[in-house]
Amino acid sequence: MQPSNTNHLLHVLTRAGVLIHVSIHYWRGCKKLKPEDLGLDPGDISDRLISLGHKRLLPKDALAELALVEGRAHAMLDANTFQFLNGIGHFLPNAKLSEITDKLKELENQFWSAKERFLEKYSTLRKQAEQEWKSMAEKLNVDSDHLLATIESSFPSARDMDRYFGFDVQLFQINLPEKLSMEVIAEADQQELILARQKAAQEAAAKIRKDTESFVADCVATMRQQTAQLCHEMLQSINSCETGVHQKTLNRLIRFIDQFKQMNFANDSVMERELERVRNELLTKSAEEYRDSAVARQRLTQGLSQLADKARALARSDATQLVQRFGELGKRKFNLAA
Repeated sequence: MQPSNTNHLLHVLTRAGVLIHVSIHYWRGCKKLKPEDLGLDPGDISDRLISLGHKRLLPKDALAELALVEGRAHAMLDANTFQFLNGIGHFLPNAKLSEITDKLKELENQFWSAKERFLEKYSTLRKQAEQEWKSMAEKLNVDSDHLLATIESSFPSARDMDRYFGFDVQLFQINLPEKLSMEVIAEADQQELILARQKAAQEAAAKIRKDTESFVADCVATMRQQTAQLCHEMLQSINSCETGVHQKTLNRLIRFIDQFKQMNFANDSVMERELERVRNELLTKSAEEYRDSAVARQRLTQGLSQLADKARALARSDATQLVQRFGELGKRKFNLAA
């Protein structure tokens, strides 16, 4: 792809969506034990036989609510975004922006509520945990006073807990670097450094252009592969289910087609047309109708198999033309809208 086209591509990409980064942290209630924490000589411990490592200070269920919110947030991002440039952020298409940010706000509220509930019982949990560690120390026949002092010091005080908790959502966009500021560099050093900075900016811009092309192509391939995988799972369900065709199975494809249209920022019209064709030809019947007709059921399975084969073939195909078309058509569309 020519440099001018890749410039257009990145410009259109920044208009088609945003980068989102979600950072969730909370006190994990873990402590990395060392031999000396048990009052033992490190030289007497064989790594081949004994692994201390990270041990829980609190039972797992004490932090279960917080872990659940964190898991839901990351799962939602994985399902509705594309990882961008080796994970510096996730690309969120504009069509999903409002939905995802609203859901993240709900999860953030749940997170802070879970934090408050945890802190309300923190003192009790801490006392219970210290008692359990004392019993364990006695069973291990180690210096219980030394171990308990180590464990006790690993618990933050309740008043210091706030700094261990955070739910941060950041939205940002990426642009090609044109030049790097010289304002804070001494005048005598500027001439020597300006060429180096210009070179660094040019190299960074070239890498971003190249990576952006790969990113768009990978997003297209990923959605096509997901189409094939869903068809495979539906066929497995139909062949193994006692009822043959379940409505939940058909609903999965209906939801996927709607999701595909929202995630299809690169305008993969070929795959989208295939999905719409399947919607019109195969998803107008109910599961009950498919169960009542062997002919219709055979038509369904053949249609799913054909869609899976088509999606796999498209996923393996060269997406260069599609990426170029996305950049050029998107640029013209945004210019008209400006």
